[in-house]
Amino acid sequence: MARGLPSAASLARFCQKLNRLKPLEESSMETSLRRCLSTLDLTLLGVGGMVGSGLYVLTGTVAKSMAGPAVLLSFGIAAVASLLAALCYAEFGARVPRTGSAYLFTYVSMGELWAFLIGWNVLLEYLIGGAAVARAWSGYLDSIFGHSIRNFTQTHVGVWQVPLLGHYPDFLAAGILLLASAFVSCGARVSSWLNHTFSVISLLVILFIIILGFTLAQPHNWSAREGGFAPFGFSGVMAGTASCFYAFVGFDVIAASSEEAQNPRRAVPVAIAIALSLAASAYILVSTVLTLMVPWYSLEPDSALADAFYRRGYSWAGFVVATGSICAMNTVLLSNLFSLPRIVYAMAVDGLFFQVFARVHPRTQVPVIGILVFGSLMALLALLLDLEALVQFLSIGTLLAYTFVAASIIVLRFQKASPSSSPGPASPAPLSKEHSSFSDHLQLVGTEQASVPEPGQLRPALRRYLSFLSGGSPGAAVSWAIGILVVSAITLACMLIFGNSALHLPPWGYILLLLLSSGVFLLSLLILGAHQQQHRQDMFQIPMVPLTPALSILLNICLMLKLSYLTWVRFCIWLLIGLAVYFGYGIRHSKQNEQEAPGPTATRYVVFPSGSLEETVQAVQPPSQAPAPAPAPTE
Repeated sequence: MARGLPSAASLARFCQKLNRLKPLEESSMETSLRRCLSTLDLTLLGVGGMVGSGLYVLTGTVAKSMAGPAVLLSFGIAAVASLLAALCYAEFGARVPRTGSAYLFTYVSMGELWAFLIGWNVLLEYLIGGAAVARAWSGYLDSIFGHSIRNFTQTHVGVWQVPLLGHYPDFLAAGILLLASAFVSCGARVSSWLNHTFSVISLLVILFIIILGFTLAQPHNWSAREGGFAPFGFSGVMAGTASCFYAFVGFDVIAASSEEAQNPRRAVPVAIAIALSLAASAYILVSTVLTLMVPWYSLEPDSALADAFYRRGYSWAGFVVATGSICAMNTVLLSNLFSLPRIVYAMAVDGLFFQVFARVHPRTQVPVIGILVFGSLMALLALLLDLEALVQFLSIGTLLAYTFVAASIIVLRFQKASPSSSPGPASPAPLSKEHSSFSDHLQLVGTEQASVPEPGQLRPALRRYLSFLSGGSPGAAVSWAIGILVVSAITLACMLIFGNSALHLPPWGYILLLLLSSGVFLLSLLILGAHQQQHRQDMFQIPMVPLTPALSILLNICLMLKLSYLTWVRFCIWLLIGLAVYFGYGIRHSKQNEQEAPGPTATRYVVFPSGSLEETVQAVQPPSQAPAPAPAPTE
């Protein structure tokens, strides 16, 4: 081999590092953080993350431009789509009660490099999302005072005409982010109390909007004379669904907070289910009363609810709506500032990010350095940048995280109950009893053979029909089926989204590709369904695996393909920056490097067909643990 070129063995070790898994320590509840959050705390965190500025802005925009009164169907379909992803998060949050959310879930099932890239994208999602909400909060408050804040800033600071920068520095948005960061750094209980206060006010305002809105409802606004219930047809409903889907992305704050939950195995699934139900009900009911109060085509997109009450003669209700919107946006800010430092903390604890962010304050027991650093960075983005061009960037990171979490559920469901990330063989559990006779040992062997097959193996009833699937190494058929499932989902999504007109195929070619990709997708599901899964009675598990996560993967890919090419270009640039950080720092400081050092070899037991008890079960031990030979008898 030429000098300077890496050997095949070194390349294999390098690839193995990229795909190494974090050990899944299900039973460990020890943490540097304080487990102080109840189910109610987690539920209100999730509601605060979902019911924000979207309720006051998104409903009017989608109703007027995309779906009309059928916006309530768009929110309903989006809620069902979000439920598929939320179920995946709920199972992982109950099974792995650690902070990190999608980053950690990918680390324990897919590999280190993929986990870092998911964490890297979630980090940017929270940064831009928090800054965008802060600017929306600032704009809403400014509109209440007749835009006097904006006019004052433009008069004394000036107007900027620089690409990617805002027209003027938004000091109010930066100030609220710094203030919120200070409160969040005081501890989980303080931020939870603030979130409770704002969430309760926001829910009360939503209840007020629904009750007063139904008393002012005019059913003829849905009549054919006003354009009908669905003036843009089914395509408009689905276009609205693509926008409404992003109203529910805040539920992952519950999974990100699982390490601070008192009883995460129960609290995380329950909180996700309740929070998603409350958010979906709020969006559907508010969009219903909004389109019943005034005709959908006359809505004011930026302040639809306040304007609707004003036009019906209830101008005082506009101030109540403004109060609710500000409280709702405060909960979203707290949710972002609560989750982001904990994702960074999880990456730093694993050694993939700078160690300074792994430090926890001894009194408040929160990652205070991460809160202050990233809170300040979020404030800087809100101060300077024009975030309208970057808001679409949020969706691709979220959808990619959802896709990997759904795929991770399938991978983990077909693995053994306690997978290990070490390259060597896993150590078996110690024997639970001593066997005093040879018949006991034969009974032990027979019991093992008659036991339920391990996850990843063919179901016993199907072995005689599908024996060709078990010809390779254990789990090979499952691995191939998962890979084919993802590839066929991408192909099928391209067929559904772009259609025949964009692909320029003859009709028979388009139909053939559509049928072929659908058939391969279903075939991979059937192959996965023919293999044994893990079944746990002590924690929440998603029903209908692999169908439920597979549908989530397909839907997420469809929504990603609807994004503009500029979003994909920005996404690729951010990925390249992330790869530079990982290969420059993360791969060398990963905590998994310490676990790759050779450790003691576990005791193995070999059963022989005959002989005495000592010969029947022979312990094969490493030289360091082998008993010293008995001394020879002296004459």
